[in-house]
Amino acid sequence: MSQFFQLFSLPEQFPLDNDALEQRYRTAAAQCHPDKFAAASSFEQKQAMMMASLVNEAYQTLKSPLERAAYLLKQQQIDADAPEHTSFAPDFLMQQMEWREALEDARAENNQTALANLDNDISGEQNTLYGQLQTAFEQAQYEQAAELVRKGRFLNKLRQEIRQARS
Repeated sequence: MSQFFQLFSLPEQFPLDNDALEQRYRTAAAQCHPDKFAAASSFEQKQAMMMASLVNEAYQTLKSPLERAAYLLKQQQIDADAPEHTSFAPDFLMQQMEWREALEDARAENNQTALANLDNDISGEQNTLYGQLQTAFEQAQYEQAAELVRKGRFLNKLRQEIRQARS
């Protein structure tokens, strides 16, 4: 079992009980909080800091569907973010271009409604992608999952740009 899932006593799988993760994170974070070790030896303080760092890293990784998927893929010796994996299917490339054009048009016009609609569209795409990721993991289609992670990274980046344009 991988370290991050083991840390929170969760099954090593893509679908995750977010409430259980949150509860177990809070418990683990409280147990190793540096303030609890203020009167301890410097060695124990350092150990607590290292454990707190690990708990935070594990939580951040597991709470994000894409980071969780990339982590699970690494357990299969697949680096979804490796530089050699940068090609996408032509239909996804065309969709990217359409979204980018829509973003640039809405940004140029400061059209908040268009930005909100684009954000909603991309959010829907993300939810569809998460369902596809779950299926890919259930069927042990790890290369397909890696491609989906890369698509998801693009969607996250685009949504971040939309949020910046809206503020």
